[in-house]
Amino acid sequence: MRSKTPTKFIALTLLALAISGCAQRGQVPVANLDGDDDAICRANNVAAGSPEYVACIKNRDAQRANATNRADSAQRKLGEYMINNPVRP
Repeated sequence: MRSKTPTKFIALTLLALAISGCAQRGQVPVANLDGDDDAICRANNVAAGSPEYVACIKNRDAQRANATNRADSAQRKLGEYMINNPVRP
């Protein structure tokens, strides 16, 4: 009788690859930005496409980029600290 181990191994490998594709670094959760950009900018009583609306959208985009940069910087600092200060029992 033929062993099913290679088939199971291939199936588990494909499953792991599929799941790992869902995990992406660099995406700020929506909860950190308090909702939809369009809804927030329209709440200021500006028409879509107006200069004020465009400025609002650009501002929200800049906030998102800054949040991502801060998170990445904190992660790098933590990694460097852990490398330079190993805990030794």
